[in-house]
Amino acid sequence: MESRTNHCDELRIVASADSRGMRLDQFLVGALARIGIERSRSAVQELIRSGAVILSAAGRKASYCISGGEEIVIWFPTERVLGAPQPEAIPLSVLYEDEELIVVDKQPGLVVHPGAGNRDGTLVNALLYHCEGKLSSLAGEDRPGIVHRLDRETSGCLVAAKSDLAYQGLVAQFADRKTGKEYVAVVEGTPKNQQGCIVTHIGRHPVNRQRMTVLTPPAGKEAITDYQILRSDLEMGWSSLRCLIHTGRTHQIRVHCKEVLRCPILGDTIYAQSARQRVKMSRLMLHARFLNFRHPLSGAMLHFEAPMPAEFAAFL
Repeated sequence: MESRTNHCDELRIVASADSRGMRLDQFLVGALARIGIERSRSAVQELIRSGAVILSAAGRKASYCISGGEEIVIWFPTERVLGAPQPEAIPLSVLYEDEELIVVDKQPGLVVHPGAGNRDGTLVNALLYHCEGKLSSLAGEDRPGIVHRLDRETSGCLVAAKSDLAYQGLVAQFADRKTGKEYVAVVEGTPKNQQGCIVTHIGRHPVNRQRMTVLTPPAGKEAITDYQILRSDLEMGWSSLRCLIHTGRTHQIRVHCKEVLRCPILGDTIYAQSARQRVKMSRLMLHARFLNFRHPLSGAMLHFEAPMPAEFAAFL
């Protein structure tokens, strides 16, 4: 096989146990999306046909049935023209750091990685500076170390991988739903029930591609959110919620609050008419308060808490 180093990115993914029975192309679309690489199913099928997808098993077709545990190597053409991100001295609030990983309390307004319209000034640029370039390259040239993401306006706990071993171990835990992710959201109105479990499928909105939406299965991907009302003010028309997510779909909590609970998050400029909300906030009122996972090398259970931002104090 000719060398692809100058024109392609290499990515290694281990198929999780709960992906058993999925088609290879279907699995790869979801696996790539979870680490921030958006590819359509037809684009993934083309990669498979071109020989850019290599399995540890014998399967080489899009219809190959995942059994779990396969290592999949993907060579995908480098479409990004941004070049490698550069270190920038952007302040970071570090919750934990060792030789393998780093956990930060991401501030609102900070984009996680470079992309269209955000060439620099991102969390990746800050991490490259802080970690002196020591970040796993497995997520791609413009996403070094990135295991999962938070929306630009969401604050709170986020882990990044310094080593490739840490990256593989963390990605596997997120894929296998073995991490704990708890958020606090302040919403408009009050849900009908004090607590509940929301189970839907979520996917890209058919018209507004900036938004995600609840879809009828088998369209979209399963999204599960447990919620509990922490405090409500019926007069002012707001509630604070504890949200535990068991899946990591794009905009999951924002979609569930808006479309299922009918209580959009305060300050949400995509899913709510924030300018018309009675309680006006200058940011999205969503904070990733707790994160727990096993250390990918030692196996020790780690628990992290990002302190609640000052703007949440009046709602707790």
